[in-house]
Amino acid sequence: MSEIILGEHDHVDWAIKAFRRKVQRSGVLKDLRKKRYFVKPSLARRLKEASARRRRKSLKRA
Repeated sequence: MSEIILGEHDHVDWAIKAFRRKVQRSGVLKDLRKKRYFVKPSLARRLKEASARRRRKSLKRA
């Protein structure tokens, strides 16, 4: 769980920004989106292979 500890003189706006950053870096939202729907193992494997192909293609270009 991501948490932000505020001091006496910290602003709420700063805390919200820091919390959003922390959640973004931890990958919580990405994981939630990924697990939102069930994906059959065969489809998951195909998606993973396609992702690897795209990654290799982009690395080849660079």
